[in-house]
Amino acid sequence: MIVRTILYHPQFVKEFKKLDHLLQRKAVKIEKQFRLNPLYPSLRLHPLKGRLDGLWSVAVTMNIRMIFQRIDKGDIVFLSIGR
Repeated sequence: MIVRTILYHPQFVKEFKKLDHLLQRKAVKIEKQFRLNPLYPSLRLHPLKGRLDGLWSVAVTMNIRMIFQRIDKGDIVFLSIGR
C-alpha cells in the first residue's frame, strides 16, 4: 500500500481534539510512521470486516485505533479515531 495523500473527515478531527495531549502526540507519531511505511508491523494495519467492511484500521495504542478508507490509488481519508 502506497500513501500519497491523507485527508481528514470532520468526525476524525472532532474525535482527535477530544483526545488528551499525550494521545494526540502518539497519534501524530503513528501517522508519520504510516506515511513512511504503512506496513510497519507495530501499526497492526488490517482490513475491517462486517459492517465496517471496506475500511482499514491502524493501531495508535492497544485500545485506540485510527479508521480510514482508501478513496483512490494512494489516497486515503481518516474517518475516526478512538476505541
